[in-house]
Order: sequence, then structure tokens, then C-alpha cells
Amino acid sequence: MAKQRESQWVKAVAASIVRPVLRLITRPVWRGTEHIPAEGGVIIAANHLSTIDPLTVAHYLYIGARRWPTFTMKDSILKVPVVSAVARSTGQIPVRRGGADAVKALKEAELALTRDGSSVVFYPEGTCTRDPDLWPMTAKTGVARLALTTGVPVVPVAHWGEHRILPYRKKGVNLFPPKRVEFLAGPAVDLSRFAGRPLTASLLAEATEAIMADITALQADIRGESPPAIPYDMKRARIEAAEADRRAEHTDEDDNGRSGAQA
Repeated sequence: MAKQRESQWVKAVAASIVRPVLRLITRPVWRGTEHIPAEGGVIIAANHLSTIDPLTVAHYLYIGARRWPTFTMKDSILKVPVVSAVARSTGQIPVRRGGADAVKALKEAELALTRDGSSVVFYPEGTCTRDPDLWPMTAKTGVARLALTTGVPVVPVAHWGEHRILPYRKKGVNLFPPKRVEFLAGPAVDLSRFAGRPLTASLLAEATEAIMADITALQADIRGESPPAIPYDMKRARIEAAEADRRAEHTDEDDNGRSGAQA
């Protein structure tokens, strides 16, 4: 029997506060809710545009798909007293950085999916996209591992528009006029070719690419644009930036050496 993770009255209060605010600042366009199961455990894998999009994702799930959203939330957020009380009362899952704590959070998410029949929201990228054009990036493999371990379906969800309200790492909030925020869910990601196989790093990477490819295709549909052939990779970008810095330093040293010789 599924365990009730949330306080009904806290859910009602939270919804009564968030819904009116989002109605004031957004003009939602929702498609694909038929792909989200009405009951039972389901992983919602979404792209991440802005720090405000957990609210719009929750709105889409709760009102559009009639599913209560369970998020994995950074432990630092739960240190805020009121936020902590609301989050814990609504079944949210705290995540701390570090091996043992990350494993514990993953286990709690697994129980939420398999024991409690929850709809658990994940951002596979792990953070807001750093792609210059805001396309989904490469992702971590945790969602793929969880899906293949539990057999729970992964429903890809793409959204677009929250960056116009609260751009990531930029100053200023643009609340008015209300911004168009579009959502599109697709059929569950086909991971059948990975089932029953050892969960090697290469297999998890391939399964993760399949999940992100579906999310990216949905966002391309919303935007009416073609995504980049190769997703933005934060790790690769950092390496390339470091190499560029080293080359610049060497160039400066060479220039200074030539200037000294001429003097």
C-alpha cells in the first residue's frame, strides 16, 4: 500500500499561495500532460532554465497533470526555517553533496517511486543550463541509474520562458507583463534496450544521452528551432577555458621576453 508522504493541509496552503502568484506573472501553455501517468511512480526528467522553474514545473504537474510534485532539493535550501518546514511537510527530498548523503537521497527517491507511487522531479543536468542559447546540456547519470534499477518510467518534460522572468545568474526580476511559459511532456523514454544489462559507466552514459535527447527534442518543438548537434558540456568547457588561459599566459610571457630582449 502506498505511503502518504505529504500533509494534505500544507499542500492546500502551498498551492493556494503559489497558484495565484504564477497566474499573475505567467501565461502558461501546457501540452503533453496525457503522457504523465495518473498514478504510480514516475520520474519526471526536465530541463533547468531558471531558479524559478521548480515553481512552474510544480504548477504544470499539479494542475495540468493532477500529480503532486516531489523534488530532490539541495540541503542548503532546507536550512531556511519556513522553507524547510513546508518542504518536509510536502514530501520533498533533501540532497546533500557528498557520497554517503547522495546515496541516501537516491534511496529515499527510490522509495518514493516504488513504495509511495510518487511523481519525482529530477533535473538530470544537476544545475541550470550554461549553454549560451539555453539548450539542455550533458547530464549526470543518476536518473538513468534510478530508472533502470526500479523499472519506473521516465517521462521527459521540456519548458521554455522562465528565463524571461528570472535569468540565471543575472540581476533583475521581470515580473510584468506576464511571460509566456510553455511546457511539453513526451512519451516515456524508451530504455528497453538497456534493461537487464550490467549498469556500467558506458551504459549509464548512453541511457542518459537517450533521456536528454528526448528532452532536447521537446524543447526544440516548443522553440521551433534546431538544437546544437553536440550538447554543451560544462566539464569540457571548463577544460577548454583553462587551456585558453594557459595559452594566454604563455603568450604574455613570450611577449614580455621579446620586449626585454629588445630593450
